[in-house]
Amino acid sequence: MSLCVNPRVIRYAMGVILLLMAVACTWAADLNGAGATFPYPIYSKWFDVYGQKAHGARINYQSIGSGGGIKQLQAGTVDFGASDAPLSDEEMKTMPAPVVHLPTVAGAVAVAYNLPGVAKGLKLTPDAVSKIFLGEITKWNDREIAGANPGLRLPNMPITVVHRSDGSGTTYIFTHYLAAVSHTWATKVGVGKSVNWPVGLGGKGSEGVSGLLNQAPGAIGYVELAYALQSKLPYAFIRNKSGAFVEPTIASTTAAAAGAVAAMKKDVRVSIVNAAGRGAYPIAGFTYILVYKSQADKAKGTTLVNFLRWAMHEGQGYASALVYAPLPKEVVRMNEAAMKSIVFNGKPL
Repeated sequence: MSLCVNPRVIRYAMGVILLLMAVACTWAADLNGAGATFPYPIYSKWFDVYGQKAHGARINYQSIGSGGGIKQLQAGTVDFGASDAPLSDEEMKTMPAPVVHLPTVAGAVAVAYNLPGVAKGLKLTPDAVSKIFLGEITKWNDREIAGANPGLRLPNMPITVVHRSDGSGTTYIFTHYLAAVSHTWATKVGVGKSVNWPVGLGGKGSEGVSGLLNQAPGAIGYVELAYALQSKLPYAFIRNKSGAFVEPTIASTTAAAAGAVAAMKKDVRVSIVNAAGRGAYPIAGFTYILVYKSQADKAKGTTLVNFLRWAMHEGQGYASALVYAPLPKEVVRMNEAAMKSIVFNGKPL
């Protein structure tokens, strides 16, 4: 007995098989990343939105601090790291392979406080900020603080300093600022993702610092602006290089970032703390995604590059609502060129 099959059925079945194969080939690989808490609010949004758009791509991210993200990238346990502190030349040498830095957004580090009766807008000079964190100013009614806030009744209350306890890019930006405005800080403490703090209590992550600030009347600390707003913490206006007291906002962060574009053409690992310009907020920085130039897995590498391209364009539209400054167009173009250097087996992804 012969078995006959309708040719139309065969063609239909083959078409279904080819369609399924095409879908399987374009289905995005899952990615794992870890690092900075500073950009966590916008990264969470990006990963969620992109996952819905890109064939269900899942991007899992551990908000463990910049230092932890760099260590995990170095160990090869994640597909990308995230840091507010770019790798130094010496740190680059310790990585198992060349790393590409991709600035994603810019953000402000707010000097937040918990001071009964004093709302947002306390004015602080660079000297006052550095002396508070050095432990040299210990009371809220100190003449250095009072002098910048005439007419404001400041309480005779001890100041409790709160800082990060983990390796943090936010700490890197903040200590970079302190070193830029205080010779004493630069020589006694220095700059780093983790430093030996002269005084204060340590909190793990931006969440931990925000929590301590909310719990301790008289406390002062530093957190990314989005965390200060989410935690309903008042924050200071800081006197900038031009002598103006500036509020941390998207506009003042953008003003700080704009002045760095020329230097970024040589190296994207730039500092924008204490930037010139009357409208520039002085404690701001770019945050970076770090990826290996040569990818070990083609599917993961392709998904990673596709996500990064999306983040540099459509993703920037989510920045302002989450209190980050979108990248200047010139920096987006620099990132596009950098992404072309990411390869698998020597071929661009």
